[in-house]
Amino acid sequence: MEFHSSQAFTSYLKSVHARTRRLILVIPPSELEWRPLEGNFSYGDIIRHLASIERYLYAEMARGGENLYSGHGVELANGFEGVLAYYDRLHEEAVTIFSSLSDEALGKKIMSPAGVEITMWKWLRAGLEHEIHHRGQLYLMLALQNIPTPPIFGLTSEEVRQSSKV
Repeated sequence: MEFHSSQAFTSYLKSVHARTRRLILVIPPSELEWRPLEGNFSYGDIIRHLASIERYLYAEMARGGENLYSGHGVELANGFEGVLAYYDRLHEEAVTIFSSLSDEALGKKIMSPAGVEITMWKWLRAGLEHEIHHRGQLYLMLALQNIPTPPIFGLTSEEVRQSSKV
């Protein structure tokens, strides 16, 4: 998927974010810092990471700044309500930055933190792919704890199979 307008990108970003946020809301607050294995991200770590990296890496670099990502620890936000507020606040800040980009800017090159030149719209797409990757982790972690999750696009795999003509 290519993005040639900031409006098209922010519209799609908001839909991706809404699906991730809907999933976050099923995490039991008492399980926020649960992790599948020692050394792995907790639910809270993933949510803080998504918020911080969207705002302080992807958005900051999109507007010509530098990588300001400082991690995902509980010192950034603690407790379910605090983490959700952090997630929402940083997302809104990022959307404001992304919305301010000119359509022309999406075709320009920027330097990634890895020192690789990349077209802006590809950089933004990488941010979306990053969020989707971590959303998949959240789904798996919830499944490991036998916590029901919402279907991503309205139907479960079982419901899709039932409607199959095969």
